[in-house]
Amino acid sequence: MGKKKDATPLEISTNLYKVKSDLKCDNKNYSMEYYFGNSNHGKVVDWELSLHELQLCFGVQEFLVIAPQSISGVILDSPEASKLLSAVAIALTNCSSFWPAFVPVHDPSRKAYIGIQNMGTTFTRRFEADRIGTQVPIKLMHLEGLYELFVSKFAYSSMEISMNLFKVHFTMKLTFKILLSDDDDIRRDDAEMTESVYESAVGTSGKGQWDDDCPWSEWYSSEDPVKGFELIASWSEKMVESSLEMAELENSSPHEAKKWILFPILSPNITDTTMGNRVGFSSQLYLLIDALDMSFQAQFMEDFVSVENPGSDNFKSSTAVPPPTVIDRVLKELFHEGKKSPYFSKGEHRTSQAIKAAALDSLFAQFCLHVLWFGNCNIRAIATLWVEFVREVRWCWDEVQPLPRMPISSSIDLSSCLINQKLQMLAICIERKHQSIEEFQDCLESQDPESPRAEEDGPVSEDLSTMQTPGENFDGKCDSHSSPEVEFESKANLFKERTKSEDVISFTDQKSTDSTRRGSAGIVGTMMLLNSYQSMHSPFTQDAPLMTEDMHEERLQAVEAFGDSFDFSAQLEKDILSSDMSAFKAANPDGVFEDFIRWHSPRDWEDSDPKDEGLPNGSATETSKDNWPPRGHLSKRMSEHGNLWRQLWNDAPALPVSEQKSLLDPNREGEKILHYLETLRPHQLLEQMVCTAFKAGADTLSQTSYGGLKLMKTKMDQLYSTMASVLKFLQGNRLSAESEVIDDLRRLCVVFEHVEKLMALAASLHRKLLQAPRLSEAIFKDYYEFYLPRMGTGMSSNKFDTEFNKKQLVRSHERGAISSLFTPPTASQSWRKVLSMGNLFNGHEPILREIIFSLRDRVSGNHYADSTPTARGEAIETHRMYISGTSNDLRVALSVTSCD
Repeated sequence: MGKKKDATPLEISTNLYKVKSDLKCDNKNYSMEYYFGNSNHGKVVDWELSLHELQLCFGVQEFLVIAPQSISGVILDSPEASKLLSAVAIALTNCSSFWPAFVPVHDPSRKAYIGIQNMGTTFTRRFEADRIGTQVPIKLMHLEGLYELFVSKFAYSSMEISMNLFKVHFTMKLTFKILLSDDDDIRRDDAEMTESVYESAVGTSGKGQWDDDCPWSEWYSSEDPVKGFELIASWSEKMVESSLEMAELENSSPHEAKKWILFPILSPNITDTTMGNRVGFSSQLYLLIDALDMSFQAQFMEDFVSVENPGSDNFKSSTAVPPPTVIDRVLKELFHEGKKSPYFSKGEHRTSQAIKAAALDSLFAQFCLHVLWFGNCNIRAIATLWVEFVREVRWCWDEVQPLPRMPISSSIDLSSCLINQKLQMLAICIERKHQSIEEFQDCLESQDPESPRAEEDGPVSEDLSTMQTPGENFDGKCDSHSSPEVEFESKANLFKERTKSEDVISFTDQKSTDSTRRGSAGIVGTMMLLNSYQSMHSPFTQDAPLMTEDMHEERLQAVEAFGDSFDFSAQLEKDILSSDMSAFKAANPDGVFEDFIRWHSPRDWEDSDPKDEGLPNGSATETSKDNWPPRGHLSKRMSEHGNLWRQLWNDAPALPVSEQKSLLDPNREGEKILHYLETLRPHQLLEQMVCTAFKAGADTLSQTSYGGLKLMKTKMDQLYSTMASVLKFLQGNRLSAESEVIDDLRRLCVVFEHVEKLMALAASLHRKLLQAPRLSEAIFKDYYEFYLPRMGTGMSSNKFDTEFNKKQLVRSHERGAISSLFTPPTASQSWRKVLSMGNLFNGHEPILREIIFSLRDRVSGNHYADSTPTARGEAIETHRMYISGTSNDLRVALSVTSCD
C-alpha cells in the first residue's frame, strides 16, 4: 500500500499504477517510470485482465521503463540504448532488485523495446520486441509458420524441428468485430451497383433505421449508441509438439474456445457531455426554453409573426419560418389525421399526472411536439404555427366539426393545463351545438304535415295517452339513496333515451288523477309525498355545468361577497339547485320543499320515529296509510330563517328538463374559449407549451421497450419527479422576465438528455441481445455505473477521460445469440479478403490474433539453483514469444532466459 500512495493509477486498469521520476546519465535527461499491479502471480496469462502492453508481451509483473525526455521518446542510437540498459541493470543488481528494465528503441511507430532482467547470480532474461507494419509474409500469417518461427529461436537445425523434439506450450486469443450499422465499405459497394439493380433494390427492400419501431421515431431518428460488438475468444493452454497440430488449430472454430468475452462498441456521442451534441427531445426543448425567454417581448402572438414589428429586431436574423407547405402538412397531421394514435393505448407513465400538462395523445400535446421540430423552434415560427392552429380550431367551431384528438366526456380534466381544458370544453360545446342542430332539424321535420314521420305520430300519441304509470314496475335506479355516481349516470342515460315527447306524458297516481306529471324518470322506491298520498317520482335532471379551472376560480371569487360559508356553497350551486327543483316540481306537482329535501339531500331530513331508523331508506312502510304521512322534520340548517334553498324553491317554476334553459350555453362558452385562444399572452402560452412538451417527450420515451431494465425504470421515475419539481413554477402563470426558473429549465434539459441517451442505449441493447437478456442487463448496468458521474452535472464543463472498457463473460447458453449477430458477409463485402488467417467465425476474420508460445525447463539439479529466486524444482520459461496482429500488421516480442 505504501507504493500506491504516491503512484498514479492508469486508465487501462483499476489495478495498475505508475511512479515517475527523472534520471540523468551522461549529461542526458531520461524519464524513469515504475509500473506495478495486475499481477497474475506467475501463472498462465489471464486474457481477461487489462494488462500493460509490456506485461502482455513479456509476461512480467513489475517493471521499469527508461526513455529519453525527447519528442520521439525513443533512443535511436543502438550503442546508447545498450549502454543505458547495462547501467540500469548494474544499478538494480546492486540494489538486489529483480525488476526487469526496458528501453524504447528505433522508430516510435515500430513500438520496439529491448530489455534485461537479473534473476539472481545464475539466470538473466533478455527481451526484444519489434513490429512489421507492412505486408506480412504469407508464412507468418498462419499458425504453422508462427510455430516454426518460435522453434527456430532455440532449435539448432531444421532437422530438430522436423523431428518434433520440443514440447511447446500454446495459448491463443482471437478478437472478432461486427459493425451493426452501415460502414463506408457497405455504402461504397452500394454506390457501385448498376442503375437497374439499384432501382430494383429501392423499390423492394429499402433498409430502415434501427429505431423505426421506437416511439420517438415519429419525431426524429436517433443515432444507434451500440455500433457493434467485439467478441474475444480465448483458448486454454495446451501442449503442441508439431506444426501439424498448429495447422489443425487454424481450422478450429471459435465455438471450441474455452471463453467468450463480449465488449460493446459504443458511439462516442453517448459519452460526450457537451449539451446539444445530438438531436433529440432534449435539444429541441432547449430551443423551446429560449423561445419562452423571449416571449415577454410582445403582448400577442401575432406581434412575433409580423416582421415589421419594432420589437422583433432582436430575433429577425435567427427566426426563419418554414414555407406554407410545411405548415399545411403539420395542420393536416394534427386535424385530418388526428385519429391515428399508435401509442395512446399504452397509456401514460404512472407518475406523469403530477405534471400539469396535456395528455400525450391530446391535440395540444401533439401540437407542442410538432412545434419542437417546426423550423428551429424559434419564437416567430411558434407564433406562426399557433396562429394557424387557432384559425383551424375556429374553423372546426364554425363548421361544427369535431375537434380531433379530444375525447367527448362528461367532465373536464382539471389536472391538465388550461389550454387543454379549454379545448376539451370546446369539443363538448361543438358536440352540444351539433346535437341542437339535429334536434332543430328533427323538430322541423316532425311539424311538416307532408312528412312521413308526422303521419306515424298520430297512433303513437294515442298509445301514449293510454299508457299506465310505471308505478311499482320501475326498478328504482334513480333512488336518491343510491350513490351519486350511479344516480347521475342513470339520470343522464334515461334523459338521452327519452324523447322530448315523452316528457309531457301524463302519469295518473292512485290518489290524484287530475295532476299532470312531466319529466318523471320513475317512482323513488316506496317514498311517499308528505301532503298527498302519492308516490314520489324522481325527475330527469340536467348534468352539472362543465367548468374549466379559470371558470371555477372566477365563480369562487364572485361568491366571496356573500360572506357566509354556507351561502358560498349554496350560491355556487344555485343554478343546479334551481334546475333540480324545477324538474322535481314538474315530476311531483303536489310536492313540497320537504319532499325535495328528502329526495335531494336525505341527510337534512331527520326521522322523528326512532323505530324507522333501521328500515331501508328510512321509509319502507310509507305506502301503508297507517304510517302516512312520513314522520320527521328538516335539519337545523334547512330550518333556519332565510335559508337560500327555500328561497330558490319558492322562486323555481315547475318545468321539466326539456323546457329548461340549459346550464351550459355552448354558443357563448365556445366563443369565450376562442377569444381566450386568440388573445392568449405569449408567455402564458409558452409556459403551458414547455410543461406539455416536457411531459409528452418523457411519456414518449417511457413507452420504449427496453426489456424491463430496473435501472432504466428507476431513472425514468426520477426524471418525472425532477420534472414535477421544476415545472411547478410554470403552472401558476407567475413567471416573469429574467426569472431564475429559465436557468432551472435549461438544467432540466441536461437531465433529460442524460435519460434520453440511456434510454436509447437500453433500447438498442434490448433489440440486439433479445435472446440474451442477462448480457443486455449486465452491459447496461456496467455502462450506467460508468456514466453515473456524468449525470447531474448541469451546465458544467467537466471532462471525463476514462473510456468505457467493461467486458462481459458470455455463458455457454448465450453463445448462440452472440453468434447470430455475426451474420456472414456478402460477396461485395469480402471480395478483398483473399488471404485468410484462418479461424473464421461465420465468415469473419479476426481483427486481432494474439498468441503466446513458451518453452519451459526445470532448474532442479543445477548447483546454481540455490541462489535462484525461482522456487526450487519449478519450471521456468526459457523462451517466450508473444505474437499479435493481422495479415497487414505483425508484432513479435521475444524473451530468452539464459544461464550466465
